[in-house]
Amino acid sequence: MIILYTPESVEAVLSSNTILEKKFEYRFLGPWFKSGLITSKGTKWRIRRKLLTPSFHFRILEDFLPIIDYHSLILVQNLRSKVGPQPINIVYWVTLYTLDILCETAMGKQIQAQKNINNPYLEALRKASEIFLSRISKPWLWYDTIFQLSSEGRTFKRCVDVMCNFSRKVICERKRELLSEVEGKSYKNDNVIRKKKAFLDLLLHHHLQDGSLTEEDVREEVDTFMFAGHDTTAVGLSWTLYLIGVYPDVQEKLKEEIDSIFGNDKGREVTIEDLRQLKYLECIIKESQRLYPSLPLIGREIREDVTINGFKIPGGTSCLVATYILHHNPDVYPNPEIFDPDRFLPENITGRHPYAYIPFSAGPRNCIGQRFAMMELKVAIAHVMRNFTIRSLDHRDKLHLTAEMVLRCSEGLRITLEER
Repeated sequence: MIILYTPESVEAVLSSNTILEKKFEYRFLGPWFKSGLITSKGTKWRIRRKLLTPSFHFRILEDFLPIIDYHSLILVQNLRSKVGPQPINIVYWVTLYTLDILCETAMGKQIQAQKNINNPYLEALRKASEIFLSRISKPWLWYDTIFQLSSEGRTFKRCVDVMCNFSRKVICERKRELLSEVEGKSYKNDNVIRKKKAFLDLLLHHHLQDGSLTEEDVREEVDTFMFAGHDTTAVGLSWTLYLIGVYPDVQEKLKEEIDSIFGNDKGREVTIEDLRQLKYLECIIKESQRLYPSLPLIGREIREDVTINGFKIPGGTSCLVATYILHHNPDVYPNPEIFDPDRFLPENITGRHPYAYIPFSAGPRNCIGQRFAMMELKVAIAHVMRNFTIRSLDHRDKLHLTAEMVLRCSEGLRITLEER
């Protein structure tokens, strides 16, 4: 195994069109979403990536904005009930928020996670994610037969069955609806294709129009989007809100920007133009992702001999890109532990190595949903900061970080809220 943490060495791996295969641990996700975009490789990955990329075009993402805005208002309602000196773990509340958004945008289905925390899909998703991480740390469970016979393996299967059955049911229902809308006409006629609002509709369009995706392919990608999108965005949002609460001067400057756009209106929906104007908020989010990247590690398998920074790396080597260390490189970021959103002002980015900052990975296998994630973060923070003042209770030096699938604080992130 090699570990990379300089921009030049990271670029050599992530920019490669041949080093595209994920580390072997990703195969443990196989029973869940088979060979969706995260786990697929080779020709299938290339075809699927090309097929799905247009689904994340900014014009299509605009269709998702009202959904994100609606669930952000519910988040604010939930947080309002927690105003006062009693601390709350902000990670818990924003995780429910991102799940609500993903279920509606990915499947066109409201699960009301923020209102119904005992939802069976939500519980299955949480438990399956836990078991996946547990399995990675127990080599004796790497063997499929042993894992399937273990209590964790049986629980994992039950959770996967709950989620897959839910996805299949939603897919079948939506497929029938789409076909009924174009009854008597050919779905292959572009004139009868309705404006699509959910990611599922975009996938079903490919399934019904040209057969490039089977129903099972559609399910793989919907479940992949659910898994990959909810936790990464939730921790990214949590870290950003936590840091805003640690630094009152940053918070005041952010409030000034937000108030200049929204005035005293605490409930107006956020528009695309609003998002473009939230430039300081974007700097805050980027600096938060530099200090606490949602993905602290990125894994690749090197199948053929390759030279990296003058060193010959033999085929068969596992490679870890240490995003957290890369983002704390003092040669790129002076005083790297200091939280300074100004690092991402346009004039300060000029000349910085493009692979010195990779919160959404980089190269051909970068995160396909990064624009979507940034939209979620901006809308949520804009609503929260219009309504509350945040105070973070724990100093950064007291946090115990854990590198799981995402970068967490083992005790959660405690804040208090005051009404503005």
